[in-house]
Amino acid sequence: MVFQTLKPLFLLLPFLFFGCEQTPPPNNVTLKTVGAYTLSTQSLTLTQEMAGRTKASMSAEIRPQVGGIIKERLFKEGDLVKQGSILYTIDDASYQAAYEEAKASLANAQASVEASRLKYERYTELLSIEGVSKQDVEDAKSAYLQALSTVDVKKAALESARINVAYTKIKAPISGRIGISSVTEGALVTTNQTSALATIRALDPMYVDMTQSSTQLLKLRALLEQKGVEKGSVHLSLKLEDGSIYAHKGELQFQEVAVDESTGSVTLRAIFPNPKGLLLPGMYVRAMMDEAILTQALLAPQQGISRDPKGNATAMVLSAENKIEVRKIRTERAIEDKWLIREGLSAGDRLVVEGINKVKKGDSVIVVDVTQSLGKAQ
Repeated sequence: MVFQTLKPLFLLLPFLFFGCEQTPPPNNVTLKTVGAYTLSTQSLTLTQEMAGRTKASMSAEIRPQVGGIIKERLFKEGDLVKQGSILYTIDDASYQAAYEEAKASLANAQASVEASRLKYERYTELLSIEGVSKQDVEDAKSAYLQALSTVDVKKAALESARINVAYTKIKAPISGRIGISSVTEGALVTTNQTSALATIRALDPMYVDMTQSSTQLLKLRALLEQKGVEKGSVHLSLKLEDGSIYAHKGELQFQEVAVDESTGSVTLRAIFPNPKGLLLPGMYVRAMMDEAILTQALLAPQQGISRDPKGNATAMVLSAENKIEVRKIRTERAIEDKWLIREGLSAGDRLVVEGINKVKKGDSVIVVDVTQSLGKAQ
């Protein structure tokens, strides 16, 4: 009776053992193919591009130092003028008359000196024989000294009159290109008037004033403190408004010692040669300055760097077994079509740059080296 009860159980055992066997993995799994770029370090010059304005290295507004009627304008607007060349002449008749008057007044004073000197000497001799009193001698001496002082005053007046005559010829204080004249012949001008007659600007060399944010300045100083970073040169290149590169290099002349509170920026000034006069005051330009040299820079193609939902930069790299790993990285800045890597990647890492959207972390993949093709594309 017991044997009959167990018999159905023995019949079920083969089915139970068969159900416990593991299912073998399928043999038709297809590995996805990705393109990988092998990272390597290189020497890199970091260049900062800054907006700026050109400015004349010297500028002088021409104003009359005496008043009168303009008789002549002796320059052509837009021409180059030399320092000391005559630009305008003012009617000098009244100033010439004042000069002649001062000259005659000086001659009169000098004659008075001679007369007072002779009187003083004669009184001094008479005093010895008591021909005059001591008071008379003192008075004669005082008159003589006063005459000498009067001569000095008249000499100064003559010199002032001579200077006024010279001021009727308005001369160029600097060499440069002169602009539009605000007056013509016959115009009345006054001493040190508010409006300038014309402006002369020295265009060779030319200044370029730029601004650098205090944040950029702090980043640069922090970067220079890192290992493998050298300070860049102070030479600059210039990009003009039409996108062309200016033929001559410039030099950084100075950096402001204080930050502008309203803009949070620091002013820098560069000086550029301008032999052909291509640069004009007020032009908008972009200056490119070499700020640092990285001796061990690591650049990664931008297509290999993505962002997670929080905005953090990430990269897919390959392990030694060709499996996908995901790393968080930090980038410094874009250099053309690459990112300058601050941390998270190292030289020798194989960065996935093609097929990123087809794979995920932990996937085994087939790897195609695209380093050479990317290098040729640069």
